[in-house]
Amino acid sequence: MIQLLENLRARWRKRRDLPAPEALFHDMGAWWETSLGKALLASETELLEPTLARIFGYHFLQLGVSEHSMLEASPIGHKLMFVPQYDAEKTLPVANNEALPLLSDSVDAVLIHHALDYTPNSHRLLRESARVLMPGGKLVIIGFNPLSSWGMRKLFRWRNTRPWDARYISSSRVQDWLKLLDFSVDKVEHCAYLLPLKHTRFVNAAHQFEAFGKRFNAPLGAVYVIVACKQVMPVTPILPRWPKLPRPVLVRPVAETARARPEAAKVKLDS
Repeated sequence: MIQLLENLRARWRKRRDLPAPEALFHDMGAWWETSLGKALLASETELLEPTLARIFGYHFLQLGVSEHSMLEASPIGHKLMFVPQYDAEKTLPVANNEALPLLSDSVDAVLIHHALDYTPNSHRLLRESARVLMPGGKLVIIGFNPLSSWGMRKLFRWRNTRPWDARYISSSRVQDWLKLLDFSVDKVEHCAYLLPLKHTRFVNAAHQFEAFGKRFNAPLGAVYVIVACKQVMPVTPILPRWPKLPRPVLVRPVAETARARPEAAKVKLDS
């Protein structure tokens, strides 16, 4: 009996462990290619496209859990994404999402695509995103919604399989973190009302579930999208205190004040 309890406890601890970034990129890249993964990506892309079309600038950074780009609809020319390990067949740069090799205030927009669900330090990831983002820049966060059928599926999972091993942080909690980092939340939207089942019948009916959920604007979708703006802190310039100059004394010229009297001039001539 004791051995059984120890095994259950070990499985529970393993259930809460997050995968290594290298394994995560590989597994999530494969999961996006499944029928359920493709349906989820299609729903996210449809909701994200209008938002991306209204974000302008020069540099757009994506922090994700795979090499799949979500920035195709963005008009920004330079799109950047990092991978956790080097691959000779690909040209993507290598870096850690929580320690970005970028200057502060250097990018115009940041998209966090489920990276917040798989990071062991959520605050550090958000602080790093805020650091590289320009004042007035846009931060877009896509995460799994715990208040959904996908969140219920996570509670009853037994094995560490993607994406049920993610953290599923609520959107309200993420918004509280953003306010502490001086972000203003522009909007919060939900999508992906499909059931978390791989059966072909349910996957094919994904568009019907999506239309039904958007009709009632229910916050029960599998995914939420938060759009926030980095606030510009007002700066009051400190001016030096110049010493007061003495007030100038106005004196009239002597030629105007000391004119000779006519009687004095006449006496002088007579003499």
